[in-house]
This record gives sequence, structure tokens and C-alpha cells, in this order.
Amino acid sequence: MLRGIWISLIVLIRFVRWRWRLWRRLHSREDSTQELMKRTVLIVRHGQTTWNTEHRLPGQLPGVALNERGHQQAARLAEALTVLPISAIISSPLERARDTAAYIAKGRDLPIQIEPDLADTDVGPWAGKVISELAKEDPAWSAYVKDPTIAPEGVETFPHAQQRVVAAVERWLAQDGTGAYPVFVAHADVIKLLLAHYTGLEARRAGSIHIDNASVSLIELETDHQPYVVAMGWSPHPGWLKPPTQPAQENKGTDDSQEMGEQKS
Repeated sequence: MLRGIWISLIVLIRFVRWRWRLWRRLHSREDSTQELMKRTVLIVRHGQTTWNTEHRLPGQLPGVALNERGHQQAARLAEALTVLPISAIISSPLERARDTAAYIAKGRDLPIQIEPDLADTDVGPWAGKVISELAKEDPAWSAYVKDPTIAPEGVETFPHAQQRVVAAVERWLAQDGTGAYPVFVAHADVIKLLLAHYTGLEARRAGSIHIDNASVSLIELETDHQPYVVAMGWSPHPGWLKPPTQPAQENKGTDDSQEMGEQKS
């Protein structure tokens, strides 16, 4: 628990610095050689679904769509990311992720590329069940929540899920066409396991990371350097990287100072 809190604090400090550095690059139009060599990976969680509000496990079931709020969240996220030079959009095949990716793709000449290994954790027979009911009725579920490295038959363990999602991301990063600002659109557990991998947190403790709907996590990768996680589950607002005031002739202004959005597990 303490290690998770410590990682969160370090990442928050890194994120403040990253925003400042990126803001300066975006608005001064100057890039250092070191910055140009970095790759910034964006990992996005899909917008809200009715199943999220019902605390129902979707697992890998098809047909779980964004609700009205989820569409609004995805649109707001996409607007906030317009200032970034996104180079590729890779999505889980599940509808809620694909629909979120579609908002990010609007206005960009980029196809949405589907990666099956970014699908949500396979919870087998628990898919479609309400979490509170499982906790009351199924001891195997409670045991899995306590230690997700062990699972009953037909349910994916966290280490297995982590292995497939990390391998998927690294396959895409190895492709030249993925570029310097790829976006991966996925699910809460998938993102938690990726962040655990890149921060050195054990897979069994990944559940302690909070990833809200339509949030973005950021990882900077540079050759011969350790991965540098600069944001975990950040819920950006449109204008988050715009300067405090625009030139007078544009006759508009934005406020770049935003509070961190409330995160829900």
C-alpha cells in the first residue's frame, strides 16, 4: 500500500513537470534533441458504460456500449488531446473501447487499429455479474480479489493478463509506423497492469491503482533509459495544455490551471 502511494506521489510531480515542458515545446515550437528522441505512450480508458454504474463485471462480453455520460467523457477527452501530435490509435476490440477511440480519431487522418490482446480481463463465468452480489455469494471471487495471481478455471490471473497486454503494447511500439505519440485505448485492469509493469509494482497489487473512465495515463520511453511514468489515470479538461491567455487578436482566453479529476476505481 505504501509503495503504491509513493509511486502515485512521484508520478504526480513528474506530471506537473511534463505538462510544463510540453506546454513550452508546443507554444515556443522548439524541441531539444533529447525531447525529440522520446516516445510518449498514451493509455486511455474507455468512457463510462451502464455496466460501470451498476458495478457489473463486463469482462470480455460484447455489446457493452458507452452510456450518454461515457460519450460526453470520450468527446471531452478527445478535445483535450487535440494539441498532441498523436501518431497511431490502437484499440481493444470491445465496443466501449472502439467507440472511445473513434472520438480521438475524429479530425485526424489515422485509422483505428484493433489489437485483440488489449481486451479486458477474462473473468469467465463472472462476466455479467454484479460485484456486490459476487462478494456475498462466491468465496472464489473474494479470494481472487485478495490475490488475483490465483484464479479458478476459466478466469484469467493478473500475471497472465499482464503478460499479454505488455506483449501487445511492445509489439506495436516495435513497429516504425506507430510513431512517437501512440494512443492505446483499453480497460481499467489492462491499464493498471501496464502501469504496474512500467513502475515495477507487482501484478497482484495492480488493483490499488485508480483509473477513472475516459482518463489518460502517460509513459515516456527513451532508448537506454528506464520507462518514465508521468501520469496515471489523469482526467484532462479541454484546454489543459493551452496557454493561460491567447493573443489579443484572437479575442479569447483559456485557463490552463485545472484540478486533478476525481478518480474512481
